[in-house]
Amino acid sequence: MTVPLSGIPLADHATVYRTLDQVGFTDVWSAEVTGADAFTPLALAAAWAPRLRLGTAVTPVFTRGPGLLAMSAAALAETAPDRFALGIGASSPVIVRDWNAGEFSEPYRRTRDVLRFLRAALAGETVDGAYDTFAVRRFTLERPPAVPPSLLLAALRPGMLRLAAAEADGVILNWLAATDLPQVLGALGRARPGFEVVARIFVCPTTDAGYARALGRRLITSYLTVPAYAEFHRWLGRSEVFDPMWTAWAAGDRRGAGAVVPDEVVDALVLHGSPQECRAQVQRYAAAGVDVPVLALLPTPELAAGAAAALLDVLAGLGGGEPR
Repeated sequence: MTVPLSGIPLADHATVYRTLDQVGFTDVWSAEVTGADAFTPLALAAAWAPRLRLGTAVTPVFTRGPGLLAMSAAALAETAPDRFALGIGASSPVIVRDWNAGEFSEPYRRTRDVLRFLRAALAGETVDGAYDTFAVRRFTLERPPAVPPSLLLAALRPGMLRLAAAEADGVILNWLAATDLPQVLGALGRARPGFEVVARIFVCPTTDAGYARALGRRLITSYLTVPAYAEFHRWLGRSEVFDPMWTAWAAGDRRGAGAVVPDEVVDALVLHGSPQECRAQVQRYAAAGVDVPVLALLPTPELAAGAAAALLDVLAGLGGGEPR
């Protein structure tokens, strides 16, 4: 499950984490956009639900210096030995440049360089030298973790997918349908033993299809108009279906952009139905080769009603168990 859940204060997530553990979830994965940072929700989970595995999906490689990123990862790896996976990725110009006043350039090489730096630093090595996109002078972690975290790479298209297969311990996928996985995994090629495929999957557990599709269209027009995601879906073969959306968006017609996204595309990218129906749809990703399906729980009319019991029922339905 992606954490933290929206609408619930971090201080109140102890019950959420324990319930996720009890109803069958194995992992909690954080995101980092404009909500919580990637590490704080996982640190709380480490304390409150010590059986859960923890992961970042993803921590941008531009918004922290390499040393700070290594220190944050080392601290969480020490807190949750052998239960933490660090997912890194290029992020986007909006997040890096517009919101964090950073420079977004050469995302492939920066991501590769940070991956290589982290591999050395988290192993306790002294890093002293120049990479293509930055230089580090005599950096050594004071507290290198006894068990370094696995390093996963967010990837969309073939270049980054091949980098993940060659140098990372896993890959993190996003914004794809289960039917896209043969193409994506084909481009990934043969990876090392133990390599993990993680995918974030948007889930709106409601039987109100009109509500779910309206929300899905808003998300699709917000995300898939970002250049990297647009190119990803062109590569996946959706140019014809998304060209009208991209054209309307470029012209400033936000409402029109959402209106031209077909229902079947929304349904493939944003799962909806009862919690049990959503769980069955998620299983298609697992059957197609995803090792860790990470659900991103979207708001629903039922959850908006505010009953804690409704949330517990939803989590139980998605997880396949019953809260204890």
